[in-house]
Amino acid sequence: MKKNILLILVAQSLALLSLGQSYKPAVFTDPDRLKRIEATYDVIDKIYKDYADKNHFPGLVYGIVVDGKLVHFGGSGFLELQNKSLADQNSAFRIASMSKSFTALAILKLRDEGRLRLDDPLYHYIPEARNMKGLTKDAPPITIRNLLTHTAGFPEDNPWGDRQLANTDQQLIDLYKKGISFSNDPALGYEYSNLGFATLGYIIKKVTGLSYQQYITQTILKPLGMNHTWYEYSKVPKELLAHGYRWLDGKWVEQPMLHDGSYGAMGGMITSVEDFSKYMAFQLSAWPPRDDAEKGPVKRSSVREMQYPWDFNNLNTTYRTVNGRWYPFASAYCYGLRWRKYADGTVAVGHTGGLPGFGSEWSIYPEYGIGVVSFANLTYANAGTVNLQVADTLIRLAGIAPRQLPPSAILTLRKDQLAKLLPDWSKAKASGIFAMNFFMDYFTDQLKSEADAAFDKAGRIISIGEVVPENQLRGYFIIKGEQANIKVSFTLTPENPALIQEYHLALINR
Repeated sequence: MKKNILLILVAQSLALLSLGQSYKPAVFTDPDRLKRIEATYDVIDKIYKDYADKNHFPGLVYGIVVDGKLVHFGGSGFLELQNKSLADQNSAFRIASMSKSFTALAILKLRDEGRLRLDDPLYHYIPEARNMKGLTKDAPPITIRNLLTHTAGFPEDNPWGDRQLANTDQQLIDLYKKGISFSNDPALGYEYSNLGFATLGYIIKKVTGLSYQQYITQTILKPLGMNHTWYEYSKVPKELLAHGYRWLDGKWVEQPMLHDGSYGAMGGMITSVEDFSKYMAFQLSAWPPRDDAEKGPVKRSSVREMQYPWDFNNLNTTYRTVNGRWYPFASAYCYGLRWRKYADGTVAVGHTGGLPGFGSEWSIYPEYGIGVVSFANLTYANAGTVNLQVADTLIRLAGIAPRQLPPSAILTLRKDQLAKLLPDWSKAKASGIFAMNFFMDYFTDQLKSEADAAFDKAGRIISIGEVVPENQLRGYFIIKGEQANIKVSFTLTPENPALIQEYHLALINR
């Protein structure tokens, strides 16, 4: 049996050129995935149209982004009912709280340039906040990070915040002068705050001398080619501007448009699917981590940082998709973004948006390289539900798989060396591949006994699989036998070169 394993390993002839900290990014290995995605478009179009009709959307536009490109878009209904103007990928919709991530991205850009720190107290930028009476005397100062993650202690302020859109900077400062009513002490709970993001917009102005609108436009929108994105609706070409509506008593009632102001940093942006898809592509481009030159307006590492689930806020164990499939998830807030991890391990990052007259949502699936977005001109339209249904349908119907993480050279080497020691472990201590802790935590006689029993049950060894990386220093491989398979898992140390510190063997019955 031992000779059998050695012959298999020799036959595999794995040549390792480097044992250092070389890293290969996770990649898509399916050459036909785009063709299979394209085959789902008719189904996706029907999902969106049926949802819009059922929920009385005057107009709906949507797009699918794959591998950095807007590969499909569509629309139904009207962007303005009086003249029956058709909604399409160039129609300009107010995207409400989807605006928050642009504000957060601008803050991170300033952080990267050394112009502010995320743990700076708010009163550095708004002195009026220094002497505000907190909820308790031992409350810590509010920081920029608190504002980014909705943990400043401000109360949830929908729909009050939506009506402050056109407020001036002075009105914002006056609010701080009078004092804020807190629902929590800072850093002790998630509470969605439009005030917090309006404040971030003001901080951008204090640091740069430019309004947040000017700074975001100059440093983010223009570099991304988003030339049809605005904050003030009166600047949008009339033939492109979507008007907002409510559905009341069986008919649509047009809502007054809100002018831009200090609260636009939390929800004032107006854009098209065509333009917004460029932003989604940029957010997706942060993955995977790699050595390529930076090409975006903000570092890839900072984009990944803003997508990280910093503030856990919900565990929904009863959620079901539109199709009735049980799909529980955990959710968290990032920096101006929302994060979900579903029961099957799928991660989605994005944000909803809602204002009087409008509802929207976008989500990217970094490990799949895809994104979905939709805008509707109905008050607080629930676009997230249909986007999830579309993404779920696309992934399942097209049968696409997430990126595969190639193993590091050291992980592959240690796998080969470990496999050569199985099942008798006779030369393990002399091999030099184990960390100093290993034989204090594992005992050779017990390891051999466990391996012998598993190999006996597996029968004749057919093949030894490649290592499957869980990360660059942890993985497993499968030894296939005629009667059963054996799974060997191991973890490496932070030393360089890394050594095996942990090991597990399990029999897998077929």
